[in-house]
Amino acid sequence: MKRIMIFFLLIVAINSNAQTKDETAIVNMLKKQEAAWNNGNLNKFMIGYWENDSLMFIGKKGLTYGYDATLNNYKKSYPDTSYMGKFTSTIISLKKLSKSYYFVVGKWFLQRSVGNIEGHYTLLIKKIKKQWVIVADHSS
Repeated sequence: MKRIMIFFLLIVAINSNAQTKDETAIVNMLKKQEAAWNNGNLNKFMIGYWENDSLMFIGKKGLTYGYDATLNNYKKSYPDTSYMGKFTSTIISLKKLSKSYYFVVGKWFLQRSVGNIEGHYTLLIKKIKKQWVIVADHSS
């Protein structure tokens, strides 16, 4: 009985560790995006997004499909560092949906010389080719 209990605890520990690795990878990806934004580099910021025509972004201007269209919208809305400002993101919830999907809820804040703005976001993050990427983003 003791061996069965030890085996069970070992399996739980291994599975918990794998989940922690995935969550750490996702948080690190989001931190890299934040750093890229704060360096004024939208192209590098987009590395966290799925580079695919099926990427979905929902913002105040409506629904956008595709990596290139999303990048172009960012470039129009944030043409220079005065509009980009300093980006801060706070994760409120990071929930595992399956082995390949996570759902993230967070809050964003831009401290800018042209006026501060803030809002919330939800992200659907998927593991594709061993990389966690945002496949759907709803930011308001």
